[in-house]
Amino acid sequence: MYILLACSVLSLAIILERYIYYRRRSKIRRSNFMARIRSALEKGNVKEALGICKDTDTPFSSVVCSGLNLYGHNEVVISSTMEREVTIETVKLERFTSIVGTIGSTAVYIGLFGTVLGIIRAFRDISLSNSGGLNVVINGISEALVCTAAGLCVAVPAVIAYNYFVKKVDSFITDMELCTSEILDLLNVKQK
Repeated sequence: MYILLACSVLSLAIILERYIYYRRRSKIRRSNFMARIRSALEKGNVKEALGICKDTDTPFSSVVCSGLNLYGHNEVVISSTMEREVTIETVKLERFTSIVGTIGSTAVYIGLFGTVLGIIRAFRDISLSNSGGLNVVINGISEALVCTAAGLCVAVPAVIAYNYFVKKVDSFITDMELCTSEILDLLNVKQK
């Protein structure tokens, strides 16, 4: 039970931290951001576009900023830099999510292990009591099943949160890749 309690506290802490992290970084819509960047670049003002990137705290703004910092360079260089930035931002987005996934997939087994130990103890108590009454069996098994219930209570929210995190990270990655493509198009047009 102590292991499940520790897993529960750790899981909840990570879930709250990741939820706040994702929420803060998804306040700005990609389409609105790119419209502002496009407008600045159409005026030929790369500094204004960089300022917009620095004022916006989203993964895709970091990707766009990395591309704009190399304005005037070869398209391959800009593309490579932006791809590296997508990888860096993806690592930041996925931080701690594997821990929640691991807790979600193992908490049930930890609870089941506690149940098995509890049933073994119940059978030992029956053999020591020499009476083998129904009360001895029921009390031991009911105590043992508490571990399974606790394991489920820890696992279900962790699995739900992990699936949410995976979906959210995929959404951020899609936004970053779309921004990469759009910036490359805008810079390519601007340089011609």
